[in-house]
Amino acid sequence: MECKHVRGLRPVAPRARGCEDCLRIGGQWVHLRLCLRCGHVGCCDSSPNRHATAHWHETSHPVIASWEPGERWAWCYADELDFDVPEEFSAVLR
Repeated sequence: MECKHVRGLRPVAPRARGCEDCLRIGGQWVHLRLCLRCGHVGCCDSSPNRHATAHWHETSHPVIASWEPGERWAWCYADELDFDVPEEFSAVLR
């Protein structure tokens, strides 16, 4: 199955060097996720605040990618589908 939500996305620069919401409130994160629609950097669901998932609920931006060094996977919340990050997004990953 292919994620239709990837169509039309263009690479975006990350908006922060860590979870932007945790940085604002003094929180901590475990792993980082990058919204492939707007560049929001949020923390994963193993983190106390789960800001990447909260961002999806607030904005309806369904596609994220791991923003961990060397990881190249993406996830679509809407389709509940994981897949390799499209090549054109590799430049914005760590």
